[in-house]
Amino acid sequence: MTALSRRLFLATGLAAFASPALGQSDIEGLEVELFDHPGITPWGAEDVDFMSLTREQWHERLNDEQFRVLRQEGTERAGTSPLNREHRDGIFVCAGCALPLFSSEAKYESGTGWPSFWSPIRGAVATKPDYRIWTPRTEYHCARCEGHQGHVFEDGPRPTRQRWCNNGIALTFIPRAEA
Repeated sequence: MTALSRRLFLATGLAAFASPALGQSDIEGLEVELFDHPGITPWGAEDVDFMSLTREQWHERLNDEQFRVLRQEGTERAGTSPLNREHRDGIFVCAGCALPLFSSEAKYESGTGWPSFWSPIRGAVATKPDYRIWTPRTEYHCARCEGHQGHVFEDGPRPTRQRWCNNGIALTFIPRAEA
């Protein structure tokens, strides 16, 4: 792991505890080695206080559909995300703030029409109860910017038996560079 990757991993883990409005997830996620990628600003390098961005500032950062899902807790239509077919080695980061949320190692085909994972990266997400439909669910958000990602269910594969069902529009995939 490079020095920059170690710093990014530490910054990512510490950022997860800076979210005052949401509780921490009980799940101990998959720890992965983060890697540098030339196509994105390194995590933590962007000097943005995501919690103080205005509605207008979020609109400047996100397209309309990303805004609806990440900032208004919407849901994209099942089967529409190209990330459903993403099988390369890499990480999935929050489309709102680039915090690494999931490793490709934890991705699996759930048959639901949304990208699904059996565990998030440790400290990357925070959960809260969701009572908007007839049965209570557990909703999860990015721990840094509180962008809505999806819901977690107890019908996934081993080792966790969980399904972290994510809106693809709320994620950006960063492939591991081929060596």
